[in-house]
Amino acid sequence: MQLRRCNRAHGPQRQMPSPQSFSFGGELLPTDGSAILVPEFLSASDADQYFQALSAITPWEETALMMFGKRVSEPRLSAWHADPELPYTYSGSERTPQPWNEPLRALREACQTRLDHSFNGVLVNLYRNGHDSMGWHSDDEAVNGPVPVIASISLGTERRFDLRHKQSGDTISVMLPHGSLLVMSGQSQSHWKHRIPKSTRIAEPRINLTFRHLFSS
Repeated sequence: MQLRRCNRAHGPQRQMPSPQSFSFGGELLPTDGSAILVPEFLSASDADQYFQALSAITPWEETALMMFGKRVSEPRLSAWHADPELPYTYSGSERTPQPWNEPLRALREACQTRLDHSFNGVLVNLYRNGHDSMGWHSDDEAVNGPVPVIASISLGTERRFDLRHKQSGDTISVMLPHGSLLVMSGQSQSHWKHRIPKSTRIAEPRINLTFRHLFSS
C-alpha cells in the first residue's frame, strides 16, 4: 500500500511544552511515531543565505562506512558539528566534531526555540546532485537515546523523502522543499526507516542539517 503525504493545512506556529508531542505542521505518519513537516520554516531569502554560507564554509568530508563487512564510501559529502568532545559513531565510522559556526548556531537556536528541545550536534549532508543519496536506515543508535527528537532542515533543491514501516512495509513519500523543517520524534526511529533516493534528473545541490541530542555512552 502506498501512502501519500497528508494535505492537512498547518495551523498557527507555536512552541509546544513537550518535545514528544508537536502539533504544528502536517503529520506524515499514521501510526508508530511522528514525522511533522513544516514547509516554510525559513523564509526564502533566509534559506538562500544559509545555503550560500554553509556551501562556502562547511569542511565537507567523504566518509566510508562499514556495510556487510566492507568499507563503502557514502554517496554524499558530510560534516559533523557538535559541542566539544562529542564524537558521533554510526555504521563503523567515528566523526570528530567540528566547532559550531555562526549559521549553524543560529539554526540550532531557531530549532530549539521552536521545539523547546535542546540539540548538541548536527550532521550536515551535501547531496551534490541526484546521483548522491542516502539509503534506508533509522537513527536508532543508542547514543541518540530511546526516543530521539531529530530536527531536519532542507536547503537547496527539493528532494524526495521516503519513509517505510519496518513491519508492514507501508511507504510514505514526500518532497522536502527549500527552507523546510521535518521533525521526527516519538517511536518513529523504532518503527520506520527513511531514505533520500537517487534521482538522475536532478542536477542541483541540496544541503540537509539533522540536529540531534547525543547522550554519553
